[in-house]
Amino acid sequence: MNIVVLVKQVPDSGSERKMDPADNTVARAAADNVVNEIDEYAIEEALVVKEAQGGEVTVLTVGPDSATDAIRKALSMGADKAVHVSDEAIKGSDAVQISAVLAAALGQLEFDLVICGAEATDSQMSVMPALLAERLGLPQLSGARKLTVDGGVAKIERQTDGGYWAVEAPLPAIVSTWDTINEPRYPSFKGIMAAKKKPVETKTLADLGLDASTVGLANATTQVVDFAGRPPKGEGVKVTDEGDGAQKFVDFLAGQKIV
Repeated sequence: MNIVVLVKQVPDSGSERKMDPADNTVARAAADNVVNEIDEYAIEEALVVKEAQGGEVTVLTVGPDSATDAIRKALSMGADKAVHVSDEAIKGSDAVQISAVLAAALGQLEFDLVICGAEATDSQMSVMPALLAERLGLPQLSGARKLTVDGGVAKIERQTDGGYWAVEAPLPAIVSTWDTINEPRYPSFKGIMAAKKKPVETKTLADLGLDASTVGLANATTQVVDFAGRPPKGEGVKVTDEGDGAQKFVDFLAGQKIV
């Protein structure tokens, strides 16, 4: 069972995130960058499938040189090897362009299953699994809270209000996961040391057979036109309870269109 798990390095959602006024893109260079949180669940699920089925797990990421840190985290958790697509021309690309890069990279790999997080915390678009499924002509099983692989078929439980849907597809397939699917393992000291010796192959757009003019901010299908920082917190509204405090509170919520 050959599994490719997609990993993205993103600014830590627990710290302040900023936009770069020079080009209206996320300011990543100075950010506290970490592995996308939902991707850690995808990594864990890939390792669980590998432990049950055998085979190997390959990490695939698109990003600058600093994305190596995200790769090492995945390798220290137990992934076997990695492919890092790094090219200056990719900077500023949107999801549609990145899906083309990922599809080209996947086209050079042998895989039975692609597992990825359902969304990235820096964009929250949740479109990459569907974009890749369309480009590669593969079935997509999205939003898995449980995954089983048996007899060349992947089966998931997809969370719904009050229950779940049971969905299945033949392999190869693309599966996206939410944080309800498992509990990611912590890298052990042995895993961290072993990660330093695991192979990481770096590829450029040229290696993937892609033209640099098809990616990058200047060629993006979507762009941020303008942005503004969060406004300072204003003074709160003080309500004096004179026996009608509850009604005043409800009236305030209604005025704010909260109720």
